[in-house]
Amino acid sequence: MPPKKKPNQWPPTGPALVKEVCRRIRLARSLWDAHRNAACRGEREKAIALYETLTPEEREKVPQTLRVWLRYRSEKYFGEGR
Repeated sequence: MPPKKKPNQWPPTGPALVKEVCRRIRLARSLWDAHRNAACRGEREKAIALYETLTPEEREKVPQTLRVWLRYRSEKYFGEGR
């Protein structure tokens, strides 16, 4: 008998949402370091979309290095001029 499937709880809320945002930013950073720019762009956009849903208190829980990387890469490399 196959195992029971867990109900899909997407989009996550609360601490799970903060954890998912951090995971996506870290994934985008690793793709950037590997010079996989198209994949990085996709993950970055997903991370930004989730980041925008965070409350100001939840945004503070995202490590500053991740927030700075997301903002810096977003403006410099993936901004309107690109």
